Amino acid sequence: MKGGNRLRILFVSTTVGALGSGLGGGVELTLRNIGLALKSRGHEITVLAPAESISSGLNIVQIPGELQPTAQTQGRDAPIVLPPNSVLGNLWQTAYQQQHNYDVLLNFAYDWLPFYLTPFFDRPIAHLVSMGSLTDAMDQIIGQTLEQFPASIGVHSKAQAETFPFGERCRVLGNGLDLSLYQFRAEADRALGWVGRIAPEKGIEDAIEAAQQTGLPLKIWGAMPDKDYWRSICERHPNAVFSYEGFLSTEQLQRSLGQCRGLLMTPKWVEAFGNVAIEALACGVPVIAYRRGGPAEIVQDGRTGWLVEPDSVSGLVDAIQKLDKIDRQICRLSAEQNYSMQAMGERVEGWLLGVVGSGG
Repeated sequence: MKGGNRLRILFVSTTVGALGSGLGGGVELTLRNIGLALKSRGHEITVLAPAESISSGLNIVQIPGELQPTAQTQGRDAPIVLPPNSVLGNLWQTAYQQQHNYDVLLNFAYDWLPFYLTPFFDRPIAHLVSMGSLTDAMDQIIGQTLEQFPASIGVHSKAQAETFPFGERCRVLGNGLDLSLYQFRAEADRALGWVGRIAPEKGIEDAIEAAQQTGLPLKIWGAMPDKDYWRSICERHPNAVFSYEGFLSTEQLQRSLGQCRGLLMTPKWVEAFGNVAIEALACGVPVIAYRRGGPAEIVQDGRTGWLVEPDSVSGLVDAIQKLDKIDRQICRLSAEQNYSMQAMGERVEGWLLGVVGSGG
């Protein structure tokens, strides 16, 4: 960038886990990719994140404190929660102290405090909302922020935006990947794949049941924050052929995922986007997803995978049996045409320049 268009941007991370731990889900990959994309466009990026955070290629300032509970585990009437020595509070205290070193702040935390604090900062704050409507308190504070700072709220998909009463006023930004990190595989092994945080809202049991009915093994990758939940899954499916392969780096994941016949996405909630879908496509792996949330906007039914009615295991089974009809080369082409990191960087840059220009 030239002249006044070069921004000094302070990222403030998700606070449910350290970057690199997998506990932050897709937000971790999104933060890294946006940071690298904006750096490549000449902007200066600093990231405030919980202690022990790592994110290759970015300047990380680690802030200690207790992690926040995840919003998806709470009911609609859940109260505002701030643990003692909260990392959320510590991050935003640091952000307040350092704000004048930056042109704009970008918040990645789906939590009440950053939105509430926005009017008290001298520098504009942009908020990238990572989930759909989950609690009344969050809906209220995001809507309140949008009223006062109309340019400040970004989301990942139309489906995510539609969960909010003010969704039509949010900026839909999509997502993107560094496609050079994902190798295309023209041939596949027998196994199916499933990637994500192993938690009830991700619906992994549906993928296990569908794989069992088709007689195909299922490989599972992702963070495991609740080992008791995983044990219960194993006990409920003693005869299914599935294996937990751990939480892997991008390099390791794309190598293993690329060998799969297809990726199953079985969320029980509205996914804001679904980074793993475009990671799979980038490797040439077709995606079978419930017609719910962001994945339904990514998968081209019959072309890059199959969309299945939500919560239909029989639908998953039917789709698995049609995987051979999908051209893996077209899957890769779809990722290149729609989800490059360069295109994402351009979209986010335009949004942030608008936030700076409007003062929020």
